[in-house]
Amino acid sequence: MNDMRDPRSPLNVVVIGTGEYVTGFLHGNEASRSDKGAGVIALVLFDLRRRGRVGRIILAGRDGRRFPAIRTHLQARIADRYAGLDTTLETLPADDSMDPRAYAQALDRVAPGAVAIIATPDDMHSPIAQAALDRGLHTLVVKPLVKTLAEHDRLL
Repeated sequence: MNDMRDPRSPLNVVVIGTGEYVTGFLHGNEASRSDKGAGVIALVLFDLRRRGRVGRIILAGRDGRRFPAIRTHLQARIADRYAGLDTTLETLPADDSMDPRAYAQALDRVAPGAVAIIATPDDMHSPIAQAALDRGLHTLVVKPLVKTLAEHDRLL
């Protein structure tokens, strides 16, 4: 496997998780009223894309029916407030479906050397991180990395 890429080329990023830290959107289809109302992860990725450091951004969740509201939220909280930030995303699953394994399809859409950011409930960190690592992706996981020492050892 040749994992050498031009360090000047933009990285493709898969984000797994659609909640407050990623999008600023809560599970009840409403915006967070916290200091993370615009999200953190998506906002930073949109800025990095504007700077030419990030290419594709793929967002994977379980419930695609949330994506239309998330897109509207990102438009209002980010695109309308920060000039030049493109908030477009590729999303999985489709807007009319649910798929708890949509993350696997998202990971398959990028080549080794891309980045996977995992911001899901803690009990899903280990299997999703393993799937990302198995595909040769640089993998970032929100804390805690995993729930058990055995899971940690498997990932190492």
